[in-house]
Amino acid sequence: MNIETLCVQAGYDPGKGEPMQPPITQSTTFKYETSAQMGSLFDLEESGYFYSRLANPTVDRVAEQIAILEGGVGALLLSCGQNANFLACLNICEAGDHMVSAIGLYGGTFNLFNTTFPKMGIEVTFVDQNASEEEIAAAFRPNTKLLFGETVTNPTVDVLDIEKFARVAHAHGVPLIVDNTFPTPVNCRPIEWGADIVTHSTTKYMDGHGVAIGGAIVDSGNFPWNHYAERYPGLCTPDESYHGLIYTDRFGKAAYITKINTQLMRDLGGVQSPQNAFYLHLGLQTLHLRMARHCESALKVARFLQAHPDVKWVSYPGLESDSQHEAAQKYMPKGSCGVMAFALKGGRDFAIKFMDSLRLITIETHVADCHTCVLHPASHTHRQLSDEQLRAAGVDPDLIRLSIGLEYADDILDDIQQAIDAAKK
Repeated sequence: MNIETLCVQAGYDPGKGEPMQPPITQSTTFKYETSAQMGSLFDLEESGYFYSRLANPTVDRVAEQIAILEGGVGALLLSCGQNANFLACLNICEAGDHMVSAIGLYGGTFNLFNTTFPKMGIEVTFVDQNASEEEIAAAFRPNTKLLFGETVTNPTVDVLDIEKFARVAHAHGVPLIVDNTFPTPVNCRPIEWGADIVTHSTTKYMDGHGVAIGGAIVDSGNFPWNHYAERYPGLCTPDESYHGLIYTDRFGKAAYITKINTQLMRDLGGVQSPQNAFYLHLGLQTLHLRMARHCESALKVARFLQAHPDVKWVSYPGLESDSQHEAAQKYMPKGSCGVMAFALKGGRDFAIKFMDSLRLITIETHVADCHTCVLHPASHTHRQLSDEQLRAAGVDPDLIRLSIGLEYADDILDDIQQAIDAAKK
């Protein structure tokens, strides 16, 4: 079926007399008739539900829907997108390991990799995603476990060359993990271009209404873990916490995602609540419609900004003159997302006055939902970064991130114009 149909139908197939929307199973635990039944679940010998920190019917149905949308063998829903990226990496990294990441990342992800992971003994080397394959390959070490990037970077709106990153990762025997939050599977399916693991902040477009924080990890099932068994002992050697179970032997293509669910979720938590999963399901049903409108309006706003005499520059992959346009046409021919970056003439102070003068567009930490919103990364999401780190990540001090919502486009343009006029006074 086409992606539009999958958004509505995938993951839940009600039978006779059953509800059309998946029920919210708001229960922490589940009843069994014998001790042996429960024991089989704890030993991973049978599938079923016994505690909602590990599995819940509502959460599982929506996870299956996202796995189908991305073309993976399985998925997990988590408490937030940050937790998704954390567990996606921690599932195959431990103290003494190394990973390589594109430097153009959301500020929270950069801080996770740059500050928190080293405290856990995991070293991260950052590379320019626009560098050559040889330059990226030079960052790899014998103990490198993965390569990471964002399909469309937040907030610089650069497009990842997924095929290039996949070639480098696979040449070194490691998986490529791609955060696909901004395009969503409606506009880009990284697995089809060589990505092995896909992550999402479902809080953004997938939810679409700013009501439920969440994250997702999707496993393609394509990476040959057993070919690199010495590099990934957590997947390919016995797990003594499960009586010597070997994930790749027992679960095959779903070994990676099963290990996160049964081991990391067991030990660290971070599951998405059934209520939030239900909200997410409702958002997914209209995702294909909303993404089309976001992209249509964003292109109109980007063209307005590009032609405006008070705008220094604008970055949006949909613009024909944009440096990312060719890559966007390759990976996202239907459109990238509704997020863009731009700068006003007059510098940082003028940018702040502009933002404070907006009436329709809101200043908020969020991005990628039905409301048009704006943020100054250097003052907000990336304020922990030094000026040198900001420049390395492509975040100029005067960069403004603008997320186009579902309002009438001309009303958005009017608000931008009046705010510019007000800032000049």
